[in-house]
Amino acid sequence: MRVKRYVVDTMPEALQKIRVDLGKDAVIINTKAIKTGGFLGMFSKKKIEVIAAIDSSSGNAAGTKPPPPATSPPSGVVPPSGVAPPSAASLQQTAKHAVAAAYGAQRKGVAADSLAFPEVPDVLPPAFMLSEAEASTFSTPTVTRVPSTAVPLERTQAAAAVLKTKEDMLLEEMKQMKELMHKLSMQHGEVELPNPSIERYERRLLEQEVDPLLVKELLANVHEQADNDESELTDIYVKQSLTRQLLAILATDSAKPIAADTRIAHFVGPTGVGKTTTIAKLAAEQVLKYQRKVGFITSDTYRIAAVEQLKTYATILNVPLEVVFSPLDLMKSFDNLKDCDLIFMDTAGRNFRNEMYVSELNALLRASGKSETFLVLSLTTKYKDMKAITTNFSKFKLHKVLFTKMDETDSFGAIPNLIREFGLQTSYIANGQSVPDDIEVLQEQQIIDLLLEDNNHE
Repeated sequence: MRVKRYVVDTMPEALQKIRVDLGKDAVIINTKAIKTGGFLGMFSKKKIEVIAAIDSSSGNAAGTKPPPPATSPPSGVVPPSGVAPPSAASLQQTAKHAVAAAYGAQRKGVAADSLAFPEVPDVLPPAFMLSEAEASTFSTPTVTRVPSTAVPLERTQAAAAVLKTKEDMLLEEMKQMKELMHKLSMQHGEVELPNPSIERYERRLLEQEVDPLLVKELLANVHEQADNDESELTDIYVKQSLTRQLLAILATDSAKPIAADTRIAHFVGPTGVGKTTTIAKLAAEQVLKYQRKVGFITSDTYRIAAVEQLKTYATILNVPLEVVFSPLDLMKSFDNLKDCDLIFMDTAGRNFRNEMYVSELNALLRASGKSETFLVLSLTTKYKDMKAITTNFSKFKLHKVLFTKMDETDSFGAIPNLIREFGLQTSYIANGQSVPDDIEVLQEQQIIDLLLEDNNHE
C-alpha cells in the first residue's frame, strides 16, 4: 500500500494532486485543518492536511505499470469462488496499519521510505478547535474513493465559511492584543501620539517654542481627559482641552495693572529690552487716564543719552525727573518727589551675570512705602537666556513680569514656560514703539490663540 500526505489550501487542489500521484482508485484516509509558518503562533497560514492511500495491487496508480490483462477479470465477470475483492473496511484498515508502521519507523530512528511522513501536531489553540459539526466537513469516517469530479459545491462553501470565521476570530484577537499593548505603554509613561489632531497641535506648540516637557504633559492630559469623557480626539476637542490647561497656567487672581495704592514702581531687566520706553507709556496712561501725579527717577547713567530720552518724555508729560548716580542720592530724590502719587524708577540695564551689578541694583530698590517691581523681558530673547535672567533677578522681590517687542516675533511659547516655572504674575505686554498706545494689559486668551492657531500675528 502507498500512503501519501498533502498540505494544500483547498480540497479541490488536494483531489487534483491525489489523482495525478496515486490515480483515480486512491482513497482519502483523513483530512484535518492545520496552520503553518508564522511566529509564536501568530500570522500563520491556514492549510488542509490530506492523507491518501492506494493499494499497491491497484492497477492505475501514477508511476506504476498496469497489471496484465489476464489478472483483471473483464467487466461483469464474477471472480473465482473463494477469492473475494477487498472490502472498503479492509482497505482502510490496511492503510491505517501502513500509517502506524511509518510513524513507528520514524520514532525508532529507522530511515523512512516513501510511505512515511512526519507527525504534524495541532497548532490551533482551543478557541479554534472545530466542533463536531464543523469537523464533519473536513474528515470522512469511512474510506472514500476519490471521485472523478470536484467536491460538491455545498461542502466547499461550508469549509470556506468555517475558515472565514476563524479569520475573523484571529483578527479580533490581534485587535485586543494591540489595545492591551497600548494600555501597558500608557502605564509605563510612554504616550503614543498617532492621532492627527494630537500630532498637529504637538507640532504647533513646539514651533512656538513651548518647553517639550510641558508639551508632553499637556498632551498626556488631553489623552487622559478624552479617555475619561469617552470622547474622540478631534481638532476641536484637543484645542479646547489645551486652552483650558494653558488658561490655568496663565490666569491669576491678582490685579495685573499697577495697583492704585502703589507708591513706587521699579522696572528692572537686562539691556535693550525697552524699559525706558515702557515707563513712558505707563506714565502717560497714569497721567491721562487716571489723572495721577507722576514723577520719574532714573539711575541709568551708564547708557549714552538714556537720561535725555527720559527727560524728553518728562517734558512732554510735564512731570518732574530726578537722576540718581548712587544709592546715597536715592533718599534725596524721594524727598524731592514726595508730592507725587506714583514714582516710576528706571534702572540701568546691566549685565545680569555680574554679581556686583546685581548687589548695586538691590540697594537702589530699597524704598519706603508700597512698591512693585516689574521684570521687563523681550519676547525676542531666547528662552534659555530668559530663564537665566529671571533666575538672577529673582534675588530681588519680583512682583510682576512685563513682556516687550511682541510685534517683533511670532513665537510666544516663552510666556507659559516662564510663568509656569517661576510662578510670576503677568502684567502688561508691549507691541510697538508708539507712546502711549502700544502697550496693553496681557490677555491670556489672546496669548493662547497665538500659541494654538496657525495664522501669523500681525
